[in-house]
Amino acid sequence: MIPTVKQCFELMDEYEMLVHIKAHSIMVARVAELITRHIRQNPFDLSMELVVAGSLLHDIAKTPCLNSVCRHDREGEKIVLRHGFHEIAEIVAEHVVLQKTKPGIISEKQIVYYADKRINHDQVVSLDERLAYIMERYGRDNKYRHGAILDNFVKCQQLEADIFARLDFQPGDVAETIKSRKSGVFD
Repeated sequence: MIPTVKQCFELMDEYEMLVHIKAHSIMVARVAELITRHIRQNPFDLSMELVVAGSLLHDIAKTPCLNSVCRHDREGEKIVLRHGFHEIAEIVAEHVVLQKTKPGIISEKQIVYYADKRINHDQVVSLDERLAYIMERYGRDNKYRHGAILDNFVKCQQLEADIFARLDFQPGDVAETIKSRKSGVFD
């Protein structure tokens, strides 16, 4: 079962998602929706409901994992599975580091993963800007972490190229396109 937008917001409240994390998740959903809406015109069978729900709940465990050693991606996967939302479990589990993909195919989890990397707090930023923030926030001057973060972002840059080869706008157009939209899931 895929949770509705209403159910997603109820879960955000149940797990006491902080206001700024909720704002981040909403913006991730807006970017993911935009990409999905336009890429659907290509030969990909994507579920808008899956993209939106996965985006809204990708950080469902972020608040409970703050100031602890738990991984919010893995804890989030457990939360959505516990609530019977099996369809979005993989999206939540892989929104930090994308694992299993099929060459030449754009999936819902790839779109959510990419959209998450384009949002710093609640603002659309470039991948380079997001990388700088993640390095500073999570790299903690640790060479191993820096290497892992860089490897992850190389994959994200490749995904960005693959996604935007199938769209009629460019990565730099996302922020303005979001601002000018008149309709969408949250409008």
